[in-house]
Amino acid sequence: MPTASFSYAQLAERFQQLDEFLLQHQPLWRPRPFTHMRLGWESEHPELALWLRSRSLEDAEAAHNQPAQLLAPAPFPQLAARAIALSCMDELPSSPTQNTAARQLADVPGRKWLQIQAFDAALTFSEVPHHWVDWCAGKGHLGRQLVRRGGELTCLEWDQALVTAGAHLSQKLGIDANHRQQDVMADDVAAQLNPTTTPIALHACGELHVHLINLSIAQRCQQLAIAPCCYNRIQTDRYRPLSTLGRQSSLELSRDDLGLPLSETVTAGARERRQRDQSMAWRLGFDVLQRELRGKNDYLPTPSLPSSWLKKRFAQYCRDLAALKQLPEPPEQNWDALERRGWQRLAEVRNLELLRGLFRRPLELWLLLDRALVLAENGYAVRLGTFCPAELTPRNLMLIAELEARFAST
Repeated sequence: MPTASFSYAQLAERFQQLDEFLLQHQPLWRPRPFTHMRLGWESEHPELALWLRSRSLEDAEAAHNQPAQLLAPAPFPQLAARAIALSCMDELPSSPTQNTAARQLADVPGRKWLQIQAFDAALTFSEVPHHWVDWCAGKGHLGRQLVRRGGELTCLEWDQALVTAGAHLSQKLGIDANHRQQDVMADDVAAQLNPTTTPIALHACGELHVHLINLSIAQRCQQLAIAPCCYNRIQTDRYRPLSTLGRQSSLELSRDDLGLPLSETVTAGARERRQRDQSMAWRLGFDVLQRELRGKNDYLPTPSLPSSWLKKRFAQYCRDLAALKQLPEPPEQNWDALERRGWQRLAEVRNLELLRGLFRRPLELWLLLDRALVLAENGYAVRLGTFCPAELTPRNLMLIAELEARFAST
């Protein structure tokens, strides 16, 4: 049987605590160290700023996933303690999962398969679903795992190649599934949801899972479950809160702000990390140069560049990027010193980011609770928790909602 749901009052109280914390400390988490030579809060907390700037890139990497454990000068420990208290979220109870054909495992990346198993193990409803709808299904791996409990399965995916591949897999595994090519943001997707369908979504990005929540409410789906991801993938410049409390909040979030919860990484390999570090260090070195070329001490956004750019000499990289941004040709200079400055700035940026890192989970929970609250406002009993360890995926929060009986016919 499902565990107890959070009452609306409990959801509202936690949301308001997070809201107050995030509003009070906006100067600490809003500015991105990557785009600022100095941050406004450094003059108020010079000891902390100096301590962070003096640390190495390796020091920053070691603390990246657990910044709250860092023994840094005040007010870092006090903020960390409050962030931990506000971010506490219990694990959802798990149960054994259905056996899965070995043939299916060969088609699913290992980490993704472990996430699917964890999602399945944590998912319980009061009633067995009649018709699963795998939202943004890809090849339908999640839906195939859940439909082993019984019921029908529809997999919605916009990429026709994935639809075809998923249908082939289902047929090979002897699973009766309807794989449909469907833009889930299109008006006609509403026809795929009704009170007898149970939509499920594992890491559907921002606007996609928000639309699913809104449609589930409108179509009076009896139950749904989502593990949100990529909150910054929205169609507007600013976040539009879903719930009444969210809309009443003074907290205004840009796309950049919404990217903060996603800045925690656990999956990058050593080669990928080296390439990422070089790219960022060179961009930061170029940032020093472009401020001189433009005579303006502000950040200049640059486009994503092919990895082949990193095979150039640093001097040529800077000249080509200056040309791409239609800046004056850089004068000859000590390119080695400028590159070293870029690497030094990368170490400083990564360590300064540790302060922002304290607010990653509080902001993510604020966003999750906004989703939970709008469901609760519309008659749903809501359960929240983690469905797997953060080491498997930092996006390990799950929302399970069931329409309460007295609202089912409204």
